[in-house]
Amino acid sequence: MAEHEEPGGAAEEPREVAGSPKPGAPKPGSPEEPDEAAAEDSAEAEPRDGADGAADRDELPPVRWWTHRLPRRSAALIGVLVALLGFALAVQVNSNDSDQALAGARQEDLVRILDTLDSRKERLQQEIASLNSQRQQISSTEQGRAEALKEARQRADDLGILAGTLPAEGPGLAVEFSGGKDGVGASVLLDAVEELRGAGAEAMQVEGSSGGAVRIVASTAFVDGSGRSLLVDGNRLSAPLTLSVIGDASTMQAALNIPGGVVDTVRQAGGRVSVRQPSVVQVSVTRSAPAARYARPVS
Repeated sequence: MAEHEEPGGAAEEPREVAGSPKPGAPKPGSPEEPDEAAAEDSAEAEPRDGADGAADRDELPPVRWWTHRLPRRSAALIGVLVALLGFALAVQVNSNDSDQALAGARQEDLVRILDTLDSRKERLQQEIASLNSQRQQISSTEQGRAEALKEARQRADDLGILAGTLPAEGPGLAVEFSGGKDGVGASVLLDAVEELRGAGAEAMQVEGSSGGAVRIVASTAFVDGSGRSLLVDGNRLSAPLTLSVIGDASTMQAALNIPGGVVDTVRQAGGRVSVRQPSVVQVSVTRSAPAARYARPVS
């Protein structure tokens, strides 16, 4: 029986079925051709050596360990805290050094330091009470103005005494120095003045057997002169020298008599120091206040 042919005479070609392998192509999973995706994964997993590996490492983004920026207020606060910590450490170190120095001091020196601190504490407490009273009086009306004027005049008098432009009198000491074979040196008198100032002396003058008297202020200079004499602000004085001091007599006398102080120094050099406590000490010598060359008042 003859087969039925379509017009055209062309035989129908076989059609490919979806999913069916092509003729001659290797079957999936066969050992002849590995999977392409698996090959690419394995190639990426393998580390590259040589120049290719270095290039890959250079292309990696840099590691940022700290990318957060502090706000300005936080940075300023941290700076202030660091400064306070440094200041506290410095104060602690100074305090430790002072404690070690006091630990090695003698009992007489500790007693003298304690007496000096007690006297300063009392003076400061009195000054605080006086300033509080003045503040209350000044805050009132007409009476406050009168009190302010009175206080200004009192302050001017105090400054005049300290500057040596006004005479003064009050309780205190009269200290006489009689030098040994070398006389009374400038260093001895300067040490005596410094110890008396530290003990609360408010006004001083020195007088020699010749040369008159000289008011001692902050700018006074002491220089050794010829022939066992002493130059005080250019005035030549000869021993014995008498130092008149106004202040707390008991505190100043204790400061002069400390071991290793002025009295011990003069006695070891063959001299003599006589300390008297008269009822009233007169500091009558005055000096003119120098005009300021560089300083100007701040308005």
